[in-house]
Amino acid sequence: MSIHVEEGASANVPAATVSIRPVVLPAPGRGADLQLRVSAPATGRDLPIIVFSHGFGSSMDGYAPLVDYWAARGFVVIQPTHLDSRRLGLPADDPRTPEIWRFRVEDMKRTLDNLDAIENALPGLAGRVDRGRVAAAGHSFGGHTTSMLLGARVLGADGGPGEDMSDRRIQAGVLLAAGGRGGKDLSAFAAEHLPYLNSDFARMTTPTLVVAGDNDRSPLTVRGPDWFTDPYFLSPGGRGLLALPGGEHMLGGISGYDVKETTDENPDRVAVVRRMTWAFLRSTLHPEDPAWSAACAGLMEDPAPPARVERK
Repeated sequence: MSIHVEEGASANVPAATVSIRPVVLPAPGRGADLQLRVSAPATGRDLPIIVFSHGFGSSMDGYAPLVDYWAARGFVVIQPTHLDSRRLGLPADDPRTPEIWRFRVEDMKRTLDNLDAIENALPGLAGRVDRGRVAAAGHSFGGHTTSMLLGARVLGADGGPGEDMSDRRIQAGVLLAAGGRGGKDLSAFAAEHLPYLNSDFARMTTPTLVVAGDNDRSPLTVRGPDWFTDPYFLSPGGRGLLALPGGEHMLGGISGYDVKETTDENPDRVAVVRRMTWAFLRSTLHPEDPAWSAACAGLMEDPAPPARVERK
């Protein structure tokens, strides 16, 4: 089956997809070239882009339940493997470790800087990509990475906002189980060892959907699961909050089809995450498309909704 994005992609009409890995981009100063996976519909034109940032320790091969769904419904999905991936085995005392968060942001930007090479690496993709419609998404540590691209800042020791690392090429974002506000809300461990989690969302202006589980308890904060909703409530760009009853950090199993790290395995939860994230990105990048409004209405009409949505 095929899909033509100009005519309106459908959540219910998946296309055949193709992917390639690894696509290798030279990365001077990084210590290792940047490796990517690229997934796309086999047919169709004017395909928008999602650049996806994985959680700590994962890689370009993770998150198939999301990536497969998005690609089958009209997106080119590009997944860089960050330096903290387990497969790279970066030692804890490596001099790059304190700046690993910065390398991650640079990986995402480097990906967008090299779209010519990426398109040409996947046979048949060149000329079919809409570079004017770009989204970024990320889970956990990848959510932190993505938030920086959307306008969030790491606060300095003086409490002032740090460097602006946002990217104007990115027009929409999805933050999946991304951490919240820093400062007094961080645990003692996080404050001492992970100072880059001292996040501020006041300048995160890019339209964003925040996805959070209401049973996601993290050792990185002294607060409860509501910490993961901060990017929605504390940012001007927070357009939607998808709250998942019973959801833990893997949101039902988004990081893979059969991964041991999932503590709240729930196919229905994964289904609503991928459906709602697709709809949000589709409508944000194509404002004439009612996919997001329709998806929200569908949840409201469900007598036993698997999630709730807040919008602003």
